[in-house]
Amino acid sequence: MLVPGGSAFDLPGHNGTATALADWISRGAGDRTSREVLAELDRLGVQSRETASTHHLAISGACLSENLAPALRLYSDVLLRPRFDESEFDAVLSGVENELLSIEDDPQKKVMVELVRRCYPFPWGQPNEGTLADLENLSPESIREHYRRAVRPNGAILGIAGHVTLADVLPVLEQSLSAWSGSNELVLIEGQRGPHREHLPHESSQTHIGIAYPAIAYSDPDYYAAWAAVSVLSGGMSARLFTEVREKRGLCYSVYASLNAMKDRGQVLCYAGTTAERAQETLDVLRGELVRLGDGIGEDELDRCKARAKSSLIMAQESAGSRASSLSRNWYHLGRTISLEEVRSKIEALTVSTVLDYVHAHPATDFTILTVGPDELN
Repeated sequence: MLVPGGSAFDLPGHNGTATALADWISRGAGDRTSREVLAELDRLGVQSRETASTHHLAISGACLSENLAPALRLYSDVLLRPRFDESEFDAVLSGVENELLSIEDDPQKKVMVELVRRCYPFPWGQPNEGTLADLENLSPESIREHYRRAVRPNGAILGIAGHVTLADVLPVLEQSLSAWSGSNELVLIEGQRGPHREHLPHESSQTHIGIAYPAIAYSDPDYYAAWAAVSVLSGGMSARLFTEVREKRGLCYSVYASLNAMKDRGQVLCYAGTTAERAQETLDVLRGELVRLGDGIGEDELDRCKARAKSSLIMAQESAGSRASSLSRNWYHLGRTISLEEVRSKIEALTVSTVLDYVHAHPATDFTILTVGPDELN
């Protein structure tokens, strides 16, 4: 279940609200205490998870099909009738704080969190996890207010996959969620983005490098060409960044790129971790490889990307959880569902020419560069 109200909807000075809500909302619901909710989930064999993404509060679960109806009834209580017991609130804040402290202790993760904050304008760049600076501003009432503003039925999306039919599920949903009412009027207003170049001092023998540059939205007709371009860079051990930056030159111990596509915008996010002594050379070579992609792509490179994608599709077909997530995601981005066969046909239709056309139209430029380490780089 995707409900509008993720970290992008956190009020200024209250980043972390959505993440706190994702934890607190399941700590007691309806006439059940927190322990009783957990006991019921265990009794039903539900593997559950509540998280906050940029746009959504996401509630997910997996169970045997015969237990789906009672699981949905329990989740309807979580959504519509959370208890918000204040005796649980300190534990909620402690969990958020521990996650934030773990990021501070993990420079590789920190550089990517901070890179996103700088390459996207406010509020899309707000960290899903929140910030230590804003943590002290979170209160039971501010979390409840976020719930009242955000957790509404319009805009909510439910994806279900597995050994069930719509006829099986619809009566349960109508019975459980018919009382859910209210209008979600949240509107995101674009603000400023962070600096294009920044260094965060960190005493260490290592330097962590993050580079981002503009890409396209998930709904863009060229999405699969954009995916293929990034896959040529970072789709496996034969991809360019691994072979050119790590294997041939031995510059770093980790390097990758990923396509971060939102509903109406996107970025390519790149990471390299290296020694402080070789950090400048690593940055130069990494940036050079991103730009060099526009010089040409081999048929063999694209063939390997297609083979990896087909393997991923087969694996996705085997996972009901993956399929349910895909159904919800596609409905949010596209307003419709996409069959695995449609995805396969779009991947098969890719050619070197179409991928290069995308790269030339959206070249690696306008870089956001963030480094974490002992020395600032040029």
